[in-house]
Amino acid sequence: MLPRLRLLSQHLPRTTTRTLQHPLRAFSQSAIMSAAGNAARETSGFKFNHTMLRIKDPKKSLAFYQDVIGMELIDKHDGGDFTLYFLAFDHSGGTKSAEEKQKERFLREGILELTHNHGTENDPNFKYANGNEDPGRGFGHIALSVDDIEAACARFERLGVPFKKRLTDGKMKHIAFILDPDNYWIEIVPGTLRL
Repeated sequence: MLPRLRLLSQHLPRTTTRTLQHPLRAFSQSAIMSAAGNAARETSGFKFNHTMLRIKDPKKSLAFYQDVIGMELIDKHDGGDFTLYFLAFDHSGGTKSAEEKQKERFLREGILELTHNHGTENDPNFKYANGNEDPGRGFGHIALSVDDIEAACARFERLGVPFKKRLTDGKMKHIAFILDPDNYWIEIVPGTLRL
């Protein structure tokens, strides 16, 4: 079992696979309709806090997300045989301390969690499925909005960032896709996008 799953499984109740079922299957159609009517009120405080990506080499990934993308490392957790890195954009104008940012990690949105299982960086044949190729198709991409997409793409080009799709490729000329060190796709969109 992967280290992070081992850690999480310690906090989950013991059960057998026979008792597991999809959560919505336990509700009647009327219960689902009733819940749907209350969803906006009952979930008004929910936030999309973070997305987690597994990474092979933290030195490469941290350099990419900090130096190329411009995110800031706001927290780090050493789990023994794995390390979690939490990155986000600093929209405080530099007014918040590192301690404040760390304390607010679960209160904000748009955090990227990078999970490194120690030892993967030393295996030249190791790679994670990025979700966009077989086997392992499923996850697609994360997306970043930028003020000036042409300038952002020119910067990525100048820094040698690999592109999956340039602005000039395909039918959708207003978006681009770049690749991170583990070949995860990152969609680059303008701040105002008309589909």
